[in-house]
Amino acid sequence: MKPPVFSNHGCRLNAYEVEAMKDLAGQAGLENAIVVNTCAVTAEAVRKGRQDIRKLRKAHPEARLIVTGCAAQTEPDTFAKMDEVDAVIGNTEKMRPDTWQGLAADFIGETEAVQVDDIMSVTETAGHLIDGFGTRSRAYVQVQNGCDHRCTFCIIPYGRGNSRSVPAGVVVDQIKRLVGKGFNEVVLTGVDLTSWGADLPATPKLGDLVMRILRLVPDLPRLRISSIDSIEVDENLMQAIATEPRLMPHLHLSLQHGDDMILKRMKRRHLRDDAIRFTEEAKRLRPDMTFGADIIAGFPTETDAHFENSLKLVKDCDLTWLHVFPYSKRDGTPAAKIPNQVNGTVIKTRAAQLRAAGDAQVQRHLQAQIGKTHRILMENPTMGRTEQFTEVTFTKPQTEGQIVTTAILGQSGNQLTV
Repeated sequence: MKPPVFSNHGCRLNAYEVEAMKDLAGQAGLENAIVVNTCAVTAEAVRKGRQDIRKLRKAHPEARLIVTGCAAQTEPDTFAKMDEVDAVIGNTEKMRPDTWQGLAADFIGETEAVQVDDIMSVTETAGHLIDGFGTRSRAYVQVQNGCDHRCTFCIIPYGRGNSRSVPAGVVVDQIKRLVGKGFNEVVLTGVDLTSWGADLPATPKLGDLVMRILRLVPDLPRLRISSIDSIEVDENLMQAIATEPRLMPHLHLSLQHGDDMILKRMKRRHLRDDAIRFTEEAKRLRPDMTFGADIIAGFPTETDAHFENSLKLVKDCDLTWLHVFPYSKRDGTPAAKIPNQVNGTVIKTRAAQLRAAGDAQVQRHLQAQIGKTHRILMENPTMGRTEQFTEVTFTKPQTEGQIVTTAILGQSGNQLTV
């Protein structure tokens, strides 16, 4: 028996779903198959997905090759026409047990080669439970999927559908189960996490969910939230930041740009000053708070002056961990039709400048930690992460999953050392 091989592209939610698909495929008895979970966030991501498919087909000529994920959802015909591909599965279908049972029972004979439904018709988020990513330290819980916003550069709503939330009771029960299995940290994940609850009775907010988890799961040592939209942060989430030490002091912000005109053309819901005001307030409430952020370089019409505002935002918001995206034209998005697309060489140069600014912030952050005492969650015997998600390397092996309290002695590259 040859278990299926999975190849993942893209975001943390995709990685979560790969683990769920492994369970579903295993339960169905799927054998000798390759599953590629694609990303559609940029044209480059789609290109890399196609490249990976060709590479995997050469490496596994006898295996059956299944393509799924956001690019498969938004461009099913693109992948169905590839000679290397045997089946294309949509984002909804990939989380259904019967999909994998059908693939395992009769791969092509009675199973449609392309199974991609209208993602906009989906009203529920699959509640498949997983126990982590092959580690005993940290578990991920999907609490939300999809997005109701229509940023002009983004194809993701068409890959993920409209926003839908997992009820709080289901989330709490899963976290209790994970804590009972020994996990010391849980990360809440979603496509547009701060929209959690808008489709539920009484329209609760993400802060309500966070407070409820911390209250009802007192044995959970660490709760972390993934990428959020700062303009949607509610009062209870700010209260949790201020008063709950078990909520980790690291927030990844969906900022995208630092210039008001470009933000308006992106159809974002915040302005530059909103981002600065939020980070200043969060730092005031929790002085050890660190921030990551997504920033796009080279959005159509971006001038040198516009770009300088993004570059300045790195320090103005005290950003530490940057995810820099060179703008990539995506067919089907309004931004692709905007005149004055920025030259590719200019985009590459600006992206490099942003990354350099981010690297300088990382070094500043690391230097500031030397001599401080941190509580570090061990991901493996020689590496763990602080509450701010900074990597720490150990010379003496530790117990995986354990939280170690120790002083930081130095740094090496982008890691702290003890």
